[in-house]
Amino acid sequence: MPGKAQHFQGPQVSCCAKYLLFASNVLFWMLGAAFLAIGLWAWAEKGVLSNLSSITDLGGFDPVWLFLVVGGVMFVLGFAGCIGALRENTFLLKFFSVFLGLIFFLELTAGVLAFIFKDWIKDQLNFFINNNVKAYRDDIDLQNLIDFAQEYWSCCGAHGPNDWNLNIYFNCTDSNPSRERCGVPFSCCVKDPAGDVLNTQCGYDVRLKLELEQQSFIHTKGCAGQFEKWLQDNLIVVAGTFVGVALLQIFGICLAQNLVSDINAVKANW
Repeated sequence: MPGKAQHFQGPQVSCCAKYLLFASNVLFWMLGAAFLAIGLWAWAEKGVLSNLSSITDLGGFDPVWLFLVVGGVMFVLGFAGCIGALRENTFLLKFFSVFLGLIFFLELTAGVLAFIFKDWIKDQLNFFINNNVKAYRDDIDLQNLIDFAQEYWSCCGAHGPNDWNLNIYFNCTDSNPSRERCGVPFSCCVKDPAGDVLNTQCGYDVRLKLELEQQSFIHTKGCAGQFEKWLQDNLIVVAGTFVGVALLQIFGICLAQNLVSDINAVKANW
C-alpha cells in the first residue's frame, strides 16, 4: 500500500515454551539440590565423608544412595533444562532431551523385563531383603528403612520371622550371646491399639514360642509376599503414577525439541 512501510515478521522463539520449560526445571533443579544436600548431610553425620573407604563396608543397601543418585540426576537435568531454556542454548536443550529420553527408555525397558521375568525379580527381591536383614544393625538408615517396611506392610523378614536367623544378633544358635537371640525387631510386632508407648523389646525370645503362639505377638507373613500383594491391590494407582511420570517426560522432551526448532529457525534468518 502506497505511503506505508512493509514489515516482515520472521520466526520467533515461543515465549510460552521457553518460560514453561525454564520454570519447571528451576523447581526440578532445586529439588535435586535438596536431595543431594540431604544425602551428603546424612553421610557427614555417619562419618562417611571423612572416611570414604567406609562406603564399601556396609553389607546391605545404604538408603542415602537413593537420595544421591536421584538428586544427582534431577540436578543435572534441571540445570540443563533451566539454563538451556533461559539462554536459548541448543546444546544444553539437546542434552536435556537425550538424557530425559534415555531415562524414559530405561524405565520402559525395566518395566517390560520385570513383567517378562517376574520369577527372577521375586528371587532378586528375596535376596535383596535377606541381604539387608543380615546388615540390619550395621547402618541406622538401613535399620529405619527395614523397620518402616515391616511396619507398613505388617510383615517380618523376606519369607517370615525365621529369616532373622541370618542376622548375628537375632539368630538362635547356642553361641549367640545377644539378648536379642531368637527374637525379631520391634517392627515385626503386632501393635497394641491401647498402647501409647512403643515397646522396643516386644520381639525378644518370640521365636522360641510355637508358630501359632507367635501370631499373637508378631506378624508372621514375609515382606516379599506382602509387597507383591500391595502391588496387586494398588495396581491402578501404581500404573497411573508411572503413566503420569512417562507423560511428563514425553512432554518435557517435546517442549525442549520445539524450543530447539524455534531457535534454529531464528538463527537461519540471521
